[in-house]
Amino acid sequence: MHYALDFRTFIFSHYFYGGVRIAIGVVGLTLLVLYGFDLATAMTVCIGALCTSLMDLPSPLRHKFNEMLASVLLCTLVALIVSLCAPFPWLLRATLVAVSFMACMMVVYGKKTMPLQFAALFIMTLSMESSMTPLQAVRYSGLFFSGGICYLAYSMVVSWFLRRRIKQQVLAEALFELASYLRIKADFYDIRTELAAQFNLLLRQQIFLAEKLQAARDLILRDMHTKQDGLLIQVHLNVLELYEQILTTHTDYALLRSHFADKDVMVFLRDIANKAASDIEGMAYSITRKRASVPSVNYKAELRAIQYEMQQLQQDNLAGQVPDEALTLLRVTYDKIRDILASIETLHQATRTPVDPLPLLPGTDMTPFLTQQKYRWGVLVKNLRWESPVFRFAIRVALAVSCGLWVADHLPYVSRGYWIVLTIVIILKPNYSMTKRRRSDRLIGTLIGCVLTAVILHFVHDPLVLIALIFLTTVASPAFVYIKYRYTAIAASMQILLQINLVIPSSQSVIGERLIDTVLGVAIATVFSYVLPSWEYRALPRLLNEVLLASKKYIQASREMLEGKVNDDFFYRVSRKGFMDALAGLVSALVRMMDEPLSKQHAAREINRFVVQNYLVAAHMAAMRVLLRRHTSGLPREQVNDVVEHACVDAIDTLTAAQRIINPPVPGRKTPPPSADGTAAATPAEARPIPALNPPGPEVADWSGWYALLRRAASLDNDARQIVTQTEAIRQALRDA
Repeated sequence: MHYALDFRTFIFSHYFYGGVRIAIGVVGLTLLVLYGFDLATAMTVCIGALCTSLMDLPSPLRHKFNEMLASVLLCTLVALIVSLCAPFPWLLRATLVAVSFMACMMVVYGKKTMPLQFAALFIMTLSMESSMTPLQAVRYSGLFFSGGICYLAYSMVVSWFLRRRIKQQVLAEALFELASYLRIKADFYDIRTELAAQFNLLLRQQIFLAEKLQAARDLILRDMHTKQDGLLIQVHLNVLELYEQILTTHTDYALLRSHFADKDVMVFLRDIANKAASDIEGMAYSITRKRASVPSVNYKAELRAIQYEMQQLQQDNLAGQVPDEALTLLRVTYDKIRDILASIETLHQATRTPVDPLPLLPGTDMTPFLTQQKYRWGVLVKNLRWESPVFRFAIRVALAVSCGLWVADHLPYVSRGYWIVLTIVIILKPNYSMTKRRRSDRLIGTLIGCVLTAVILHFVHDPLVLIALIFLTTVASPAFVYIKYRYTAIAASMQILLQINLVIPSSQSVIGERLIDTVLGVAIATVFSYVLPSWEYRALPRLLNEVLLASKKYIQASREMLEGKVNDDFFYRVSRKGFMDALAGLVSALVRMMDEPLSKQHAAREINRFVVQNYLVAAHMAAMRVLLRRHTSGLPREQVNDVVEHACVDAIDTLTAAQRIINPPVPGRKTPPPSADGTAAATPAEARPIPALNPPGPEVADWSGWYALLRRAASLDNDARQIVTQTEAIRQALRDA
């Protein structure tokens, strides 16, 4: 369950704060205008504020201003054009199709423009019903613009006062997702769970975690002035370190289960991991309440129990009942869990220690860590081609809107075509997976919203009570849009129907008509979701190549840091972020593909294994880093560097071989020469022998981390080779498709 669906955490989340902020702005502005003007004027201003509020998201203040201003200007232009064309039915239909197409093309600029795209389509549907003179159209657009600008000013003032509060809430959300990630890791020690299924859960959770960590970066690493800002930076950096510590806990769970399945030590390992997750959740809850975090979890019982179990297993080992390899693996796992607990304690301390922000940062330029949104005209032009998924999506929506308008004109009752069109543009999304989820949520949400509104209007007739209910639905509608869209559909339906009843009393019959229009809109959107589709399997080769390239960069950055060639870990952090983002992109595509028709699901099992193997490669690199930091005493630098170099070069060459499988050389095209880091040329991994290392001397063998390092290097080589195997299987599956 999403953390924000729990009432205790919901009321402190940025979702609830955002809903209240939007409701106060929209409803408050409407009532203020209503006090001095008529209802029609107030409702037009309300629509302007409501459209602008769709872009009122947690963002840096400068970005928020630019995004909301763009929404005001674009939506005002759409409102003016559509209202001017409304008296001419043929021109109106052509305009609606053109606006739908252009609004959907904005999706080429990424997820940040999706609310802007919907805002343009929303005002388009609301402006299509009224036939106005040119002067009335200009006045209507002016009132809409006034509502949008007033809401923008209100939101910027409120967001400025709450800027640090929003940072805290977004950072706490990342901690909640990290706790969920750790709970999934804890279930690897539960012998009742299936390992492959657990890996799938872990990798899907990593998508959400990567997204929330990036949202935290975008806010926290900007506008750094005070020691309280430094505290948030310090907490954020410690969260990243804790995340890496958790990543390194990956081990051979099958081996642990095979030897300790009937031992209590597995239960204690699971329990202590779950306790650590609860500790992180408590920390996140404290941050949302603007309090310093104090440890509320005691690990002594589990730690003592694990130590006792390990002593008993040591006796079994001496008796030959437990192999050395399994016992060593258990000891290493125990040590890593202790490191995680130490990192959690450090994180608690970070929440209590305000510091200057700049000395904490790993580099002077934070740009590589931040989301850079650039709106170039060339990007839009480049996607005006048949092969572009966004272009096909825009055509799909335009055709569906045309069909919706035609159906509305031929219904036996006086249909409000805007409701059918609005349902279509709400449901149809760039990919089939999102469309499928929105379809069911919209239909069920509208049905529940219509029933609840009918019951309310039967018993409640006081306008003040209805306005209060509109305020509550205005809070709920944006609050749940990203965590439970079905609740948003319920609230939005009630909000609009209650507003219609205020404008036109005794209009309960409109509820049934809206329900019929919703069903028609859902049916049309369902049919057109199969028109010019962009199935996910077509993007797989590109995403696979991006993961392999990011993995190679991460290994190279890790190698330079492990060999002591760099003074800080700035580029390591950048490469780690790039790798996690690329892996999250591939997993997201895989999850979406599994929602598509069965005939369009290709190489799902092979891609799952590919993702797992790349995840393991990253875990091995992170484990090497932690291992060298833990075993600093007597470290034989020359021999360690030799092991690291061979392991990393072999892994990079192996991943290059995998890239060649995904992107085979074109006949007649020259193969590019190898780059300076050796990542562009490689012989096939299976044909290249592993370089032999010189036998270690006594001083090397006595180093406490030597054999653990060798095991990690061997595991890295093995998992990298498995990537080649899975890549070949994916290519074959896609070729068969």
